[in-house]
Amino acid sequence: MRLNQISDNAGAVKNRTRVGRGIGSGKGKTSGSGQKGQKSRSGVAIKGFEGGQMPIHRRLPKRGFKNIFSKDFAVANLGRVQAAIEAGKLDAKETITIAKLQEAGVVGKVVDGVRLLAKGELTSKVSFEVTGASKSAIEAVEKAGGSVTLTAPAAAKSE
Repeated sequence: MRLNQISDNAGAVKNRTRVGRGIGSGKGKTSGSGQKGQKSRSGVAIKGFEGGQMPIHRRLPKRGFKNIFSKDFAVANLGRVQAAIEAGKLDAKETITIAKLQEAGVVGKVVDGVRLLAKGELTSKVSFEVTGASKSAIEAVEKAGGSVTLTAPAAAKSE
């Protein structure tokens, strides 16, 4: 086999259809776009149009709201923290901060801080410094002989 003899399989590559090039091409005159009107032109934007009837997105009632003051906390479960300590990614003797949790891969992207939750079991004596924690998580940490220090949530985003 030589480089100048390489070719595609028969029928693997189709030639593009040249539209609007005469009646004999089969795609002349209207170029396969039917007749006149908005849809025969490019840039059609009538999705959801129901022929003048009130569209379904306007017939249905609005529901719920988005709380603009809600905080977006990353979640750190005690079970994941214990697994990271056992894997050697976290040092139980030092205070575990948000930065150390991120570095160990326990939490991902942190927006408004980290909240400690009690899913899983903690056996190591650990002190935490996080934005928030559930009551049961604080109890579990203190039962294991550790402590939880809560820091103020991150400042509100400036507008």
